[in-house]
Amino acid sequence: MAKVRVSTLAKEFGMTSKELMGHLAEMKIPAKSASSALEDAYVAMVRKQLAPVIEARAQEVEAAKQAEEEAAAAEEAARAAEAERERIAAEKAREEERRQFAAAQAAEEAARAEAEAKKKAEQERLAREKEEAAREAQRRAVPASDSGSRFRSLLDQIAAQETVLKEKKDAENKAKAERSSERGNRRGNNDRRGGRRNDRNAADNNSERNASESRPHSHRTNASNNIAAGMDFPNPDKQGKGKKRKGGHNSEEDHYSRMAREAEEYSREKVLEEARAAVEEASRESTGRRKKRKEKREREAAKAQEERKIEEALAQGVNPEELDAIKVSQGVTVQELAEALDVPANDIIKRLFLLGTPLTMTQSMSDDLVELVADDLGRQIKIITPEEENTFSFYDDPADLKPRAPVVTVMGHVDHGKTSLLDAIRHTGVAAGEAGGITQAIGASQVMINGRKITFIDTPGHATFTAMRARGAKVTDIVILIVAADDGVMPQTIESINHAKAAGVPIVVAVNKIDKPGANPDRVRQELTEYGIIPEEWGGQNMFVNISAKQKIGIDDLLETVLLQADVLELKANPDTFASGNVLEAKLDKGRGSVATVLVTRGTLHVGDTLVAGLTYGRVRAMLDPKGHAVTEAGPSDAVEILGLQSVPNAGDEFRVFEDEREARALADERSLKARIEEQSRVKHVTLENLFETIADAEVKELNLIIKADVQGSIEALQDSLDKMDQSEVRINTIHSAVGAINETDVVLADASNAIIIGFGVRPDGKARSAAEREGVEIRCYDVIYKCLEELDAARIGMLKPTEVEVSTGSATVLDTFKVPKVGIAAGVRVEEGEIAATDSVRLVRDGIVVFNGKIASMRHYKDEAKSLKSGSEGGIGLENFQDIKPGDTIEGYRIDQVARTE
Repeated sequence: MAKVRVSTLAKEFGMTSKELMGHLAEMKIPAKSASSALEDAYVAMVRKQLAPVIEARAQEVEAAKQAEEEAAAAEEAARAAEAERERIAAEKAREEERRQFAAAQAAEEAARAEAEAKKKAEQERLAREKEEAAREAQRRAVPASDSGSRFRSLLDQIAAQETVLKEKKDAENKAKAERSSERGNRRGNNDRRGGRRNDRNAADNNSERNASESRPHSHRTNASNNIAAGMDFPNPDKQGKGKKRKGGHNSEEDHYSRMAREAEEYSREKVLEEARAAVEEASRESTGRRKKRKEKREREAAKAQEERKIEEALAQGVNPEELDAIKVSQGVTVQELAEALDVPANDIIKRLFLLGTPLTMTQSMSDDLVELVADDLGRQIKIITPEEENTFSFYDDPADLKPRAPVVTVMGHVDHGKTSLLDAIRHTGVAAGEAGGITQAIGASQVMINGRKITFIDTPGHATFTAMRARGAKVTDIVILIVAADDGVMPQTIESINHAKAAGVPIVVAVNKIDKPGANPDRVRQELTEYGIIPEEWGGQNMFVNISAKQKIGIDDLLETVLLQADVLELKANPDTFASGNVLEAKLDKGRGSVATVLVTRGTLHVGDTLVAGLTYGRVRAMLDPKGHAVTEAGPSDAVEILGLQSVPNAGDEFRVFEDEREARALADERSLKARIEEQSRVKHVTLENLFETIADAEVKELNLIIKADVQGSIEALQDSLDKMDQSEVRINTIHSAVGAINETDVVLADASNAIIIGFGVRPDGKARSAAEREGVEIRCYDVIYKCLEELDAARIGMLKPTEVEVSTGSATVLDTFKVPKVGIAAGVRVEEGEIAATDSVRLVRDGIVVFNGKIASMRHYKDEAKSLKSGSEGGIGLENFQDIKPGDTIEGYRIDQVARTE
């Protein structure tokens, strides 16, 4: 049976190991530490008891998650709003900058127009003054004389020279002004402040030029006045030009030189600033490019490493994540861990000492200690449980995956129509060939629906085959839960739901027998909602289909629903690799040897392949499909019978194909050796025979009992009698009591708690007997209370001397009933195991409850009288003074052997 560690269960429940250990202590479930393994029975008990706590915690986690999502959404909205505000502010700033630039340009144009207007007005004024001066000179001139002629000729020469100088100077000033204006415009484009400074310089230049132009005119007027007054002024042309060069021209040269120096300094600073900005931007771009190139190289290297890792994983057929992890077995010693990690053992011992758990080299370490030490050493480690040691992990490249057929399991209560449904789908009449119409073993078949293949697995619905139904749920993709519309939800229906949910498989509900009177499909839907199966039309996720298997109503709709669910799952597998899968059922055939029914889940299985299945290995000598035809290969989702294994594997074992037969044999031998070692080291359970010796050896001070009875009153009567017994030497504890047959869960609980199972008026089922023999758990069944009390008291005081031993001879299943003269109702049976003799005593068991205990009145093999019926044969059995026999009952044969008393 699979076990679950406390730490793993705590992670699943979302709580700490310490918190879960507290809950386990409250429920009185034995668990020493977080690494202790719990049986399935305890796990189911813990899940049921902690369901409200887990649900509340899940709601808290969901609320916290929702709050985080809301906070993240609010933060994202705030960031978006802030970004929008920043964008709007930046847009406003850019708009303001554009507006200011436009205003500056308008002001510059206005200043330029004003300067032009002032210049034109000044030129007009100078022209008028010149004309007035000329008229004034003519008016004051002396009438015609020689001296006057000379002076007029001199004045004409001076005026002509001044005109030439003025034109030359105007041309130079105009050229300089144009160059200055061009430099000013260029600086204005780079900086508006520089433009405004150029405007001021241009205005100063104009004023200087106007002043220089006005000065020669004033000098000429003074010269004319002096001549008119009769002054002696030799060479006036040379003197006037000297004054002009010394005054106005030198001033203009200084002004333009200053402007040139300022423009040069400004241009140099601007160029240096722009150069620094360009260098910084280039540096940022260069750094960003180097960073991007580095990140690209790192991504390419990581991708290449990942590809190499995947290739190596594909070559080994494992998951890439498991390549880096160091694998160690559960319960590894300090020395073994040091060798696995390739570190000195003293380093591990030192860390264990600091953790407060000093261990020697040969002592085993708990899983928590192994994980802590590995984490402190910075190593990734994977602890392999005993269950995982017998399993395989695979990895397939997504590019190699191809669609495969869905594997569908039909589950439900007994006699709800599972086999009839498959019969309606296959049209093969399976139900007619089964004993009593009840499926006795897992069967697999394949059908073609609309050109698509579907693999069906029919699991038994009878309560005695619960474990087989659990295996069927674990290897399937889709579960068809069939519920009779006239019967509703039954105990095996609930078990089927639990198995499917535990396997994480989607459930499609088929409401059968809708054609029968009293059928109510809506009642079935309402009852299933109590177990979390909610129809899609009611807002759930489970698809419901109303069918009638016998009338073949709704079968097509059910198949279309199954294909639709398969399309949603997108089932894929890699057919181009070595095969692996699970063993559905196995048996030992007298003529063919070991025969195993396997389901291929990956790869393609060929005749001649060497495989390992559980503790056995072998070469596939032949393969048969569900119809009995020989095939040479089987792909994903194919179920076949294989021949050639060395021994019979266990149902549910995982198989894998190996290329080398020696490697397969070595793995099978290693697993067998581990199994033998575990068998030898298994805890020796207490029995009534060794109870007193065990007490004497001080190994036990109390006796644990599990009581199962046919009615609650028997449990109370037996418990009251046990409480009245003397418990001074050994205390008797009843750890579990319930009404019903002894099942495999009771054996698991007894194995974990070292208890004895007491059955009062009930019998163990087949799986419980097998588990009890395998685990060494004692089961005692009684019909009267006093005998049970006598044996318990005798065992308690060490006086138990067994004198009678009940030996089970065989069991048979009632297929049908018929009337026999002088006998009454007889049972048509098929012997499932052992050999029932006509002289044996028998019990008639119905749903785990003993309804008859007595002798056989008659036994026949067909029409002949028979002394015994062997396994696999069919016949008739009549019970002595008992007529209430029904199909589906079990007849158990036994005899009482007398055994000599021993000390």
